[in-house]
Amino acid sequence: MRPQRQKMRDTTFWGSAWNLVGRWTFSLCAVRPPHAEDLWLPENFLGLFLLLRLFFCHFCFSMLRLRSSSLRSAAALISPAAAAAAAAAQPRVHLSTDAQQKHKTFYEFRTYCIRPDQNAAFLKLTNEKIHLRTAHSELIGYWSVEYGSLNQVFHIWKYESYSQRAAVRAALAQDPSWISEYISKAMPMLTSQDNEVTYLVPWSRLQRPPQEGGVYELVSYQMRPGGPTVWGNAFQAALTSHDAPGYGTLVGAFHSEFGQLNRVHALWWFESADQRADVRHKSHTDARVVAAVRDSVVHLDSQKNKLMFPCPFSPMK
Repeated sequence: MRPQRQKMRDTTFWGSAWNLVGRWTFSLCAVRPPHAEDLWLPENFLGLFLLLRLFFCHFCFSMLRLRSSSLRSAAALISPAAAAAAAAAQPRVHLSTDAQQKHKTFYEFRTYCIRPDQNAAFLKLTNEKIHLRTAHSELIGYWSVEYGSLNQVFHIWKYESYSQRAAVRAALAQDPSWISEYISKAMPMLTSQDNEVTYLVPWSRLQRPPQEGGVYELVSYQMRPGGPTVWGNAFQAALTSHDAPGYGTLVGAFHSEFGQLNRVHALWWFESADQRADVRHKSHTDARVVAAVRDSVVHLDSQKNKLMFPCPFSPMK
């Protein structure tokens, strides 16, 4: 109530002052000094009157804003609760929505779709000539997709920097053996190619499975915009709730840098497709897994997965 009464008093004061200026100005218009016709022209004074009124309006508005600001500052000093509420009302600026990358190493995901009648021929050619490609940069793994897509291969390449990748691509373009023995023969077998640049999430490390053989599952999650600052903790809890109890071996967790943004990938290893099915059913009855998934799914737009077999020439088997 007190601020309301103060506002009424302010309005009354400035309104009275406004009327006083108006009456004073019009009284000057009515009193004209003798023998001053050339100096005391009513039309000129009317313009002066309008100018004074405009100036006074601006002055009153500025004084009211200054008084309101002073009252708010005083209230904040007197009441800590009011100060806290005012601070909470101010917009907060986040300088980053993503976890800071501490290293330059990135992983290029490549997906090739093969003509159905050329799938076996493509895998045979790649098995024979992959050494021409690995001579230039490090291959992490090369898989043939068995479930989740057809006639498709997926491979991961490691680079220490973008400049290194650019140098590799330039060298390949000048490598006659690579072009004549592989690229010229492989390209007609493909229907499409796709790539994506990813980083390991800060809490994940690329690790090899406990034994060779088995199957790999690539699960891709399309998260809602906001970055790991918004959904990172929930996503980590959901993955570790599966990894720690042994419901799967997490090979690596990646987030996209180029390609579809706000996408994260989890690469899992299982002894076999049947073993994956068994541990998946068990995880559905684990209260910790259920709770972690429930907390993370609110940040999720969509997801998809692929079950893949490592190729004979894949470093990660």
